Amino acid sequence: MSEWYLSYDGQQIGPFDLATARQKARARPDGYCWRAGFAEWLPIGRCAELSGEATAMSPAPPPVTQRGADVVDFRIFGEDMQFVEIELDPGESAVAEAGAMMYKDSVVQMETVFGDGSHSGQGGSFFDKLVGAGKRIITGESLFTTMFSHAGSAGKARVAFAAPYPGTIIPLSLDNYGGRIIAQKDSFLCAARGVSIGIHFQKKVMTALFGGEGFIMQKLEGDGLVFVHAGGTVVERQLGAGERIDVDTGCVVAYTQTVDMDIRPVGGVKSMLFGGEGVFLATLTGPGHVWLQSLPFSRMAGRIFAAAPQAGGQRRGEGSVLGGLGDILSGDRGF
Repeated sequence: MSEWYLSYDGQQIGPFDLATARQKARARPDGYCWRAGFAEWLPIGRCAELSGEATAMSPAPPPVTQRGADVVDFRIFGEDMQFVEIELDPGESAVAEAGAMMYKDSVVQMETVFGDGSHSGQGGSFFDKLVGAGKRIITGESLFTTMFSHAGSAGKARVAFAAPYPGTIIPLSLDNYGGRIIAQKDSFLCAARGVSIGIHFQKKVMTALFGGEGFIMQKLEGDGLVFVHAGGTVVERQLGAGERIDVDTGCVVAYTQTVDMDIRPVGGVKSMLFGGEGVFLATLTGPGHVWLQSLPFSRMAGRIFAAAPQAGGQRRGEGSVLGGLGDILSGDRGF
């Protein structure tokens, strides 16, 4: 019997059996659902099993044929410091950023590959791999990626990848979004083999200079599963045609290719100087899907750096009346 999980406003609940999941889905159809076999979380309205359009005995939809990427299963663990465990069948592979691995089964072989690994084992030429490596350098990533392959002949094997800082791991099946997602350049965590990691240039000069993500962003293409990491809590919005939202420039994680990203001033001179929100806001105009993060890494790093004593910041932890003398006595600071 399948176990169902539901998600509302970023909070996951479950597991439930099918009958209970249907009952909760009818009460609140505005969330997302997942069970074993799903490539990613789906809107409840798009899931026939929960919307009542299919019975429990209905056959599963036929598998997609002629895919370019491997089909992998996964589970995400944790709340604030998450990691994703990917399940591989014999011959399947996953690619990840260097240093992202948490653990793996012994049958999983690890290999460093040139570029993004999208052509590995699929007949790609050296020139294709060279282009892939060049794209990664431009987006600020390493020249190499690490590929994890199930080298056995039977059974399943698992490999896990950990988030680099507190936040949320977002699983995305690219074929559900037209085969392409535009993401911030350091958000990629791992993916099924066959996903291409390219570059996306901001066409508008002002957006490139002040849009928060710079002139170059990542372009994730293919029909496979990709995992993107965002800081803090993630908010998803489906924008209608012409619908616009204004976002802090650092809070944009990713958006579909149909969304137009631009910038606009926050307001008058007083708002720019004293509002604390910077000079520009990012504007995202639909139609399309957008992903936003509540805690950009740059914001967290800035707070840490400002509070570090060696950077001139002030220690704000224990509130001791002894101040710096208390730090010396406790061994936290030297003379």
